[in-house]
Amino acid sequence: MTEIVSRCDFSVGENIDHRYVISKSLGEGAFGKVFKVSGASPSETYALKLLKLWEVPSTIRGELQQRFKMEYETGQIDSQYLVRSLDYGMVNGNPYIVMEFCPNGDVGKYITDDGRSLISSSMLSSVGLNVLYGLQALHSCGKVHRDLKPENVLLKDEDWAVLTDFGISGDRNKRMTERNILGKPMQIFGTYAYMPPEQVKRMRGDATVLPTTDIFSFGVMLYQLITGQLPFGPLTNQNELVIYQQNASSGKWNRYPLSVDGIDSRWRDIVEGCLIPDYKQRIQSVDEIIRQFPEIPSVEPVRDYKGSGSGILLRVMQGEEYGKVYDLNRFMEAYGNLLTLGREENNDLVICEQQSSYISRHHCTLEFDEEYNVLYVRDGQWDKYERCWHTSTNGTYINSSEVNQEGAILQPGDILSVGDTKLRFENF
Repeated sequence: MTEIVSRCDFSVGENIDHRYVISKSLGEGAFGKVFKVSGASPSETYALKLLKLWEVPSTIRGELQQRFKMEYETGQIDSQYLVRSLDYGMVNGNPYIVMEFCPNGDVGKYITDDGRSLISSSMLSSVGLNVLYGLQALHSCGKVHRDLKPENVLLKDEDWAVLTDFGISGDRNKRMTERNILGKPMQIFGTYAYMPPEQVKRMRGDATVLPTTDIFSFGVMLYQLITGQLPFGPLTNQNELVIYQQNASSGKWNRYPLSVDGIDSRWRDIVEGCLIPDYKQRIQSVDEIIRQFPEIPSVEPVRDYKGSGSGILLRVMQGEEYGKVYDLNRFMEAYGNLLTLGREENNDLVICEQQSSYISRHHCTLEFDEEYNVLYVRDGQWDKYERCWHTSTNGTYINSSEVNQEGAILQPGDILSVGDTKLRFENF
């Protein structure tokens, strides 16, 4: 039975779900309201985000609620650089998330309306590094923030920044825009100023969102925090938007402000590598950026996987069967060392995909090499009837790198992206 959804016009002093008392309204968007609330005692202060299901068509409420639940799950990632999700509930048929409250606002307050940056060099380094650590935690769990901008970087204190607003982290925004939510037929989530060309354009592989999306956005944000300006020009109207996106697609940005005396040249090098239009040529991981940071020692990439034994598995980190584990040892015992993966039942590994068709019927092939003890991933599959190789529609990716028919080795901790679904390769 479908739960009845009722409008919620909560005011200061009112109680939500008999558990949280509103002390302040923090903001409202197309899909949600955010409140500052107190818990069992006034000293327990949280942020509560309420999804406004009553304002969206009933036909898409289920998908929007699933995306909201994914935001809650993303906030469960154990990282001190991500805003922590603390509770999930329902009120009048509308879901809500309770999160940590960050009292010091966002880093956008350091960018003035007249285009100046007020951030100090030491704070720039600490905030930038904190953002990268937050992205590192997301990417290691198969998540892509996809809406990185100063307003989504909150401050716990002056030297401690955390990422928030994971509502579109992942790969689902394209479907939501195509369904004309709230009468906005071409609405694209995120903010245009920070979007890489591949996120704006509709192209092969656009169903698969990669970490390089966040890396481009980081470059834009870093430039803005240093200079107070956007790299590709002003952005106040539709005409400027067209020019801005053309400049982003051609790599035409104003390098002069990063070349003046007093600006460490390594900032310019980082921004240069982040803003490359072609995502394949762009800096590929946040670990690469961290190693270039001024006065920051090199660090080894974070590998967030479990175990070091002989068992191997794929864990769904994002997708319609979040948390599901494919024990590859058992699959190989049943089908041999050559496994097919796709969304149709005639595959060895069937990936559930009911809300889209971004995963191909015969998407990719896994091949275990016993001699070298490695697992290869190849895009596409061999068609024994037509006696030819068919590639996938939207591509197969390991981390940010596209895999072709020749294949690539999957290492523990790597993220395998097939359409909307992201799987992490682990030992156990």
